[in-house]
Amino acid sequence: MATNDKGIMTIRGSRITGWGTALPDQIVTNADFEARLDTSDKWITERTGIRERRFGGTTASLAAEAGKMALKSAGLVPSEIDLLILSTTTPDLTTPATSSVVQDLLGTGGGAFDLNAACAGFVYAMVVAGGMIKMGTNRVLVIGSDTLSKITDQNDRSTAVLFGDGAGAIVMEADPVEDKILSYDLGVDGSAMPILYCNHGGYMTMEGREVFKKAVRVMVESAKNVIEGAKLTSDDIDLVIPHQANLRIIEAANQRLKIPMEKTSIVLDKTGNTSSASIPLALAAAADSGRLKEGEIVLFCGFGAGMTWSSTIVKWSKE
Repeated sequence: MATNDKGIMTIRGSRITGWGTALPDQIVTNADFEARLDTSDKWITERTGIRERRFGGTTASLAAEAGKMALKSAGLVPSEIDLLILSTTTPDLTTPATSSVVQDLLGTGGGAFDLNAACAGFVYAMVVAGGMIKMGTNRVLVIGSDTLSKITDQNDRSTAVLFGDGAGAIVMEADPVEDKILSYDLGVDGSAMPILYCNHGGYMTMEGREVFKKAVRVMVESAKNVIEGAKLTSDDIDLVIPHQANLRIIEAANQRLKIPMEKTSIVLDKTGNTSSASIPLALAAAADSGRLKEGEIVLFCGFGAGMTWSSTIVKWSKE
């Protein structure tokens, strides 16, 4: 809660005021994999929706680039940030946290820490940022950055074609009038860890069919929870911004939620699965193309290794 100039208690909420992205220069197409692996552009596209992905950079360098763009979009300088949260599953070092490197590159104020909830991590970070703002923090820079190409066996056709590198960021600021985060749902089922994991020094290991089935189920359940929590229906959702892992997963979840694909922001055809970066990349694409209008209702929904999941409903308002 907060107090206005008349001494009346008001809700201290949060809103998204800026966004930015970063992608490496190297483009890796399906044809590149077709040339050296037992696969084809048609097979990859039909089963995943992915046509190309980006390789390169470090988690910190991509995060800093996206964060810089988000600050510019919000009209802020780095010192005006009170907290930096970096969602990543591919930190550059074991210690210190990669967020400390990003803080130094950007020059942000306040604290900084890493958050790892795999591909669901960015929404986790949004919810944490919203909670910090409720407690008195004014501005939080939330970044999702991952370099999955470094933990992917590029000779394994079942995983190599899926993952890419990238970063996306948003600025969340205090809103003294209305909380634009209407509801959220976070969860994890640790018993599903064996279907998607990566050992220290190893490569991603995935049971594709099991991940598909569980991902669709948890996405739908989590989305229904936040829609109900916000006292809305599926018809009220203006845009879905899902984790960009596989187009068939997104289509299956949307079908069960009765939300048409036309209401969904998709970038995975150009980026592949970028883990923590995928949702902010899709958000930025929607915002930059004019798909987000004042007052519209946006459903963010992610899932990832763990198995983790996360959803939130946001009333879009940059001003």
